Amino acid sequence: MEKRTALLFGSTGLVGSNLLKLLIKEEAYDRIIIFNRRPVGVVSTKTEEIITDFSDMQEIASNISGDDLFCCLGTTIKKAKTQEKFRQVDYELPVTLAEIASRKQLKHCVVISSIGANAGSKNFYLRTKGEMEQVLLKTLGQKVIIVRPSMILGDRTEFRFGEEIAKLLMSILKPLFIGRLSRYKGIQAADIARAMLQLALDGSEKQIVESDQLQMLSKRYNA
Repeated sequence: MEKRTALLFGSTGLVGSNLLKLLIKEEAYDRIIIFNRRPVGVVSTKTEEIITDFSDMQEIASNISGDDLFCCLGTTIKKAKTQEKFRQVDYELPVTLAEIASRKQLKHCVVISSIGANAGSKNFYLRTKGEMEQVLLKTLGQKVIIVRPSMILGDRTEFRFGEEIAKLLMSILKPLFIGRLSRYKGIQAADIARAMLQLALDGSEKQIVESDQLQMLSKRYNA
């Protein structure tokens, strides 16, 4: 079997860190190129780390070569502090990466968005995600796979009060998340990572994958 090269953006985040661990263990990949603002501290003969502040996109473009690009970039309004800075991470960076990827011989670009993403939404967060999706679908065509997780669960390095309250409410209301509402149930970061990897390995032609579908794909990867 011909080995593959993975390109990973955002491996210091909750989903990205889980995905990096999976990629290191996954026999289908023999090379993993990681693009980060700070070192991840993961040592493997497979990994090559590129430290960047993402200001020099030409340098990044020169290092984009391989099979599967995974984009786990994302922040929050609170962390970014302004809508402009939030948009730089959650819209401008993925869009620029898509433009670069469209010129490369990549097989897949698997990108994290959000449940409820809608370019016409009045909510700034969901509108930004929806606008990002529109551009990526137009720019990358069949190469792009967009995953839309619900609330991402897992052990974060920083405490988020609002998120903890939301998790508590979800645990109380969990019995209600059945049928068509199942996509709104919180999902573990590790499950998102497994689903993203499964989608790339499958060569999926499905371009938008909702949260409940991610849960099922995660179980397939574990099988």
